Amino acid sequence: VQLVESGGGLAQPGGSLRLSCAVSGIRADYSVIGWFRRGSGKEREGVACIEDRYGITLYADSVKGRFAISVDSASNTVYLDLNDLKPEDTAVYYCAQNSGDCYGIRPSFFTAWGWGTQVTVSL
Repeated sequence: VQLVESGGGLAQPGGSLRLSCAVSGIRADYSVIGWFRRGSGKEREGVACIEDRYGITLYADSVKGRFAISVDSASNTVYLDLNDLKPEDTAVYYCAQNSGDCYGIRPSFFTAWGWGTQVTVSL
């Protein structure tokens, strides 16, 4: 299983970005894909998770209502739409996969990881 993130960059507060996670080696819509982030000096935290075949999505409280996770089966890509961005959203964002369930979006339960993409929210 390989995952490659893209779409990070610089955004202003209140702005939007779309992150992509290109998945290979497994069907994204039959797997569990999570998005995580690690801010400077912080622990890696779960942001969102999707189990597309069961119609399940899960979000951290800090991003609920602002971020949206989705799967495009045709391209085997998982997206994370980041809206109403805040400076505290600045972090390296990672996607990861497991074959179980979202497990509360806890990083230790995810086995395959991408290299990450930087998101910076600043004026």
